Amino acid sequence: MSKPYLIAADELVDETIVSRSRFICYLFPCQSLEQAKQQLKSIQSLHPQASHHCHAFVAGKADDSQKYGFSDDGEPSGTAGKPMLIALQGSNIGQVCAIVVRYFGGTKLGTGGLQRAYGGSVRQALTKLKTITKVPMVNKTLVCQYTQINDVLYVIEQAEGEIIEQNYAEQVNLVIALPISNQDIVEQQLKTLSCGQIKLNKCQK
Repeated sequence: MSKPYLIAADELVDETIVSRSRFICYLFPCQSLEQAKQQLKSIQSLHPQASHHCHAFVAGKADDSQKYGFSDDGEPSGTAGKPMLIALQGSNIGQVCAIVVRYFGGTKLGTGGLQRAYGGSVRQALTKLKTITKVPMVNKTLVCQYTQINDVLYVIEQAEGEIIEQNYAEQVNLVIALPISNQDIVEQQLKTLSCGQIKLNKCQK
């Protein structure tokens, strides 16, 4: 979970035609089931006459086995939502929702044809999707002396961390966000510069 990974950076619409059926794929950034449901309602209202509104989403990393979902929306079981989900997971792009709207063209595609059409629609759209790299962060607190603050801030900056809160009282109290992958390095550097006095503590917020 600590490694940076790609996520959807923008929305995208892409259309394919298979045996006269229209498959319109919508891709959205998505971080939860609730977001996926809202996006699905929006697309359903845009295409009330469509035959099906199938969807799949991954709310975390692409390979996160806990944060995903899919629906065939009336298509034969396993022919739409699952192939769409497999396409999302195979892309290594996380936090993304795919909704494929189908307008039936009069020709039945069969089980294999539907799987190829829905999965292919998502894979084609993913090749055009803009992505950004997400760096998993963790929040920590620490307390240091005024004489140590410049060194502490330097260590945090070098680790690509962020200062979330700072309170200057008898001592300096900081709430910081650190890339999870750099947490151990920062903790060791802080201990070294303070002879073991400065420790990273769990953030209660």
